[in-house]
Amino acid sequence: MQSPLSDIWRFVLLAEGWMHLAFALVCLGLAIVALVKCIPKNAQRFDIAFKRTKGFWLGMTGGAVVLALLGAAGAGPFGLIFPVAAACMAMVYLTDVNPEVSD
Repeated sequence: MQSPLSDIWRFVLLAEGWMHLAFALVCLGLAIVALVKCIPKNAQRFDIAFKRTKGFWLGMTGGAVVLALLGAAGAGPFGLIFPVAAACMAMVYLTDVNPEVSD
């Protein structure tokens, strides 16, 4: 017979897993939005705005998508830090670079 305490811990671990997955999927969505917004930009606008090159930002946002995917897959001990890093990379592009290079 199982104790009620083990049922509580099972529920807590299940809830933690679902919250981790939801957080990773939100970070993945954010990274995808940043990548999709970066793709159609004119490369010269990055130079005019004194930002790094378009290739750099495509690499950063593409890397953010990969890190968020790894986090959503639960990549071992780095399962939580990867989505956080991906969200940071995407938000730097979306808040600083994208407004400067938009038409």
